[in-house]
Amino acid sequence: QLQLVESGGGLVQPGGSLRLSCAASGLTLDFYAIGWFRQAPGKEREGVSCISSSGGSTVYADSVKGRFSISRDNSQNTVYLQMNSLKPEDTAVYYCAAIPGSVCYDPIPDEYDYWGQGTQVTVSS
Repeated sequence: QLQLVESGGGLVQPGGSLRLSCAASGLTLDFYAIGWFRQAPGKEREGVSCISSSGGSTVYADSVKGRFSISRDNSQNTVYLQMNSLKPEDTAVYYCAAIPGSVCYDPIPDEYDYWGQGTQVTVSS
């Protein structure tokens, strides 16, 4: 079964940057679109971004457009989320998730089948 493990979270000042990684094992990611999600305390899990199986198409939530960038390296079975110009409202646990198929139109949590354990991102001075 596909397993996902996130890493790269931590404490960063407003305006700073972090790169999150999502490493897969058990199955290759070639046949899966990948999404990034986040959940802040007391809030519902929300979609941040998704990327097609080949990496040729990406989608971003309006709140992160121009600041975050999703990418993947299928040869390494890894996906990334580069986060720049971070804001306090970006503070959350960040999760990666996989859905069978080639494309993604919107990162909707209920549609994704495989999830990592999450990594904490805290943006604070």
